[in-house]
Amino acid sequence: MQQRVAIAQDLVLVGGGHAHVRVLKGFGMRPMPGVRVTLISRDVETPYSGMLPGYVAGHYSFEECHIDLGRLARFAGARLIRDEAIGLDRPGHFVLCRAHPPIRYDLLSIDIGSAPRTDDVPGAAEHTIAVKPIAHFARRWEALLARAERMPKLRLAVVGGGAAGVELALSAQYRLAGLCGAVEVTLVTREALLPSHNRRVRRLFERILAERRVAVLTGSEIVRVEPGALICDNGKRIAFDEALWVTEAGVAPWLAKTGLPLTADGFIAIDETLQSTGDASIFATGDVATMIAHPREKAGVYAVRQGPPLASNLRRVLAGK
Repeated sequence: MQQRVAIAQDLVLVGGGHAHVRVLKGFGMRPMPGVRVTLISRDVETPYSGMLPGYVAGHYSFEECHIDLGRLARFAGARLIRDEAIGLDRPGHFVLCRAHPPIRYDLLSIDIGSAPRTDDVPGAAEHTIAVKPIAHFARRWEALLARAERMPKLRLAVVGGGAAGVELALSAQYRLAGLCGAVEVTLVTREALLPSHNRRVRRLFERILAERRVAVLTGSEIVRVEPGALICDNGKRIAFDEALWVTEAGVAPWLAKTGLPLTADGFIAIDETLQSTGDASIFATGDVATMIAHPREKAGVYAVRQGPPLASNLRRVLAGK
């Protein structure tokens, strides 16, 4: 008969992001005796963000670009608590949840991602579709596809000229063109197109967007959103039937009350080990964190790369190394 090992330490993972997927896989393949792993996640399916444009374009189904966290948690021997973290009790080592009693931790890792900022533009939250959280976006996108089949013409606005905005503008245009009579896509950005990319890449996509007849408005900051219209800082109105909001990343408001060191824009400050710069019992990865010595843009590829060292570092701390 297999003997049960007493629980000596609690490892709590908040969020089902890319890095935590790798941690769960690793603990499933090589468990640590005496360590109980708990995953707290609002959704039981986590998206692979790199496949989102393909989903929008119709190349993948919703199921094909999502990972079943329930199945993965079972493989890892982890508890899965379907809930949303809303705060931390750091002195007591508890995660505060919206619908469950506090969850105690010895070691904590936060990988809850980010979402486009809508609170600083009046009307954006009410009248546009934010690309994250992706589960909410997917429901709105499927509803738009159903509407598009009955529309002779559809005007789609995409706010945000970074890589995500460009990818979604092209993917949406491709999908919608096959559903309704005519599609007009307008990409709006307050900066230049693809500002973090080199000139060659920018020119390439300027040409592709022009060939696909996607209108691009650079240097246009949206200051207000009304039902069916974006209002720019220069007074220009951009009419739309639906608008996608793909602007710079924002963070969960509750992080500001944790007492953890944060960057000026609210992200958890971490060092080269992925630990909080102010609390060695807390790790953070992905979009929610910023490595102070080596800052990177908020992109899923970095969370994927952080998965293996996060899993390794968590094991070392749990082993007292």
